[in-house]
Amino acid sequence: MTEPSAISLIPPVVVLILAIVLRRPILALVIGAVVGLLMLDPVEALNNFSEISLSVMADETIGWLILVCGTFGALIALLVRTGGAFAFGKNALKVAKGPKSSLMMTFVLGVAIFIDDYLNALTVGETMKRVTDKFRISREMLAYVVDSTAAPICVLVPLSAWAVFFGGLLVDNGIAEPGQAISVYMQAIPYMLYAWVAVIMVPLVILGVMPLIGPMKKAELKAKQGIGIPVDESADIQTSNDYAVKAMEDEFKTADQQGKLHNFLVPIMMLVGFTVYFDIDVWLGLLATMTITIPYYAVQRLMPFAEMMEQMIDGFKSMLPAIGTVIAAFIFKDVCDKLLLPQYVIESLSPYMTAQFLPAVVFVAMALLAFATGSSWGIFAVSIPIVMPLAQAVGADIPLVIGALLSASSFGSQACFYSDSTVLAAQGAGCNLVSHAITQLPYTLIAASITVIGFIVIA
Repeated sequence: MTEPSAISLIPPVVVLILAIVLRRPILALVIGAVVGLLMLDPVEALNNFSEISLSVMADETIGWLILVCGTFGALIALLVRTGGAFAFGKNALKVAKGPKSSLMMTFVLGVAIFIDDYLNALTVGETMKRVTDKFRISREMLAYVVDSTAAPICVLVPLSAWAVFFGGLLVDNGIAEPGQAISVYMQAIPYMLYAWVAVIMVPLVILGVMPLIGPMKKAELKAKQGIGIPVDESADIQTSNDYAVKAMEDEFKTADQQGKLHNFLVPIMMLVGFTVYFDIDVWLGLLATMTITIPYYAVQRLMPFAEMMEQMIDGFKSMLPAIGTVIAAFIFKDVCDKLLLPQYVIESLSPYMTAQFLPAVVFVAMALLAFATGSSWGIFAVSIPIVMPLAQAVGADIPLVIGALLSASSFGSQACFYSDSTVLAAQGAGCNLVSHAITQLPYTLIAASITVIGFIVIA
């Protein structure tokens, strides 16, 4: 295609419909990509799919993601097998006295792990799901809390991977001087309205101030009846917290014999600490953590080395569905780029981009793009060179426009059915991906609506 047109919207619509109907996000993304390629050139569709998929697999970001997710799965497998995760759950139940306090503990943990949304999504869900299961909280609710404290929290903290990435984009596009990127980024933090609203909504939902809505209400009602909660983790639940601890102890007798809290806390603290030390690089943080954790467990003779390797391989395998979904999303995003979808959306809304309405229009346009393509970072590398000169031309407030862009990015990361953050939040919480996406969607749309109104009022 040489000119942007409305037909570029067809593949995203196909993907969203198929994802809901089939509940197979990878299949939906592949079909959506094929539909887009057939629209581009039916004769060369197969060759183009081959080239794009190979290009995606050769991309450094995809290689990084495979290594990070797979190695994190290996670490989680060790934490579970050595009894460390069980020990944390048992101790957490002494603090979490009921459903609300267990979810609030999840929220606080999500806020605390602000460095990277991948690290956040995988760590918090995996850590807390055994605790929330005990109080018959749906995995969908857990995944919502995790997802709401992943990208939205990381966006608001200038020491996160998001700040590093977007700060680099600001420098590359001449919006910030070299060395001043984080300073410019921090000026925009008060205007990252979606992230603020999404985070504030979580405790309101937990405490019941904001009622359960639609699919989430149904999921919670089923969970209270024991439906959707793993049988071995929900049996014999009682209101007594002591009994909940006893039930957990009965389930993990083997792990209880060697499950020590330090075997969970030490690797997790090392992972966070090393990630910060290596300039917010989760992969280097994981490498350093595994380098110390394996000998740390070996010295304690928790299991033979061969068994440890087997557990790590099984843990890596457990992350393949999440990895496959993100790879398919990258392929789909590339097809949307060839269809000139970003240019079409921006051009369609550009007549409404006045100084007063620019932040709100930018948020809506970029939120739609991020939601449609599942790209919370890549799409902005394409759109910032278009949006920021326009903002400067109409005399709009630059930090406010940056805040609108980051708000749209965090919305796309949380709301899109097949974004990396949504996929990993569902994976960490042990929740079906489509169920997680559907149950949290009403809350993300409420937060987005409040954000649009906020940008109009502020501008």
